[in-house]
Amino acid sequence: PPDAYLFPSRQRADAHLSTRQYARIVKGWVRSAGLGEPSYGTHSMRRTTASLIYQRTKNLRAVQLLLGHSKIESTVRCLGVEVDDALSMAEHTEV
Repeated sequence: PPDAYLFPSRQRADAHLSTRQYARIVKGWVRSAGLGEPSYGTHSMRRTTASLIYQRTKNLRAVQLLLGHSKIESTVRCLGVEVDDALSMAEHTEV
């Protein structure tokens, strides 16, 4: 159903997966793939997704909304793009 959690808790039927449990799951995936654990985690996955969306769309404002940043500068810093270029693109992009 539309109001159901995408990742429900295994402990309570009306709750979602905790951020700690999510981190444990990601750590298990990284370990089973034989990747270096310090290099991969929930935050790097979040940044990678945002970076891919930005590369495909160049829509800085959309990425800002997806990441939940209140300041566009935070999004620019997260993506590692040049501030002037990013702000110029953001001004010319409607969401």
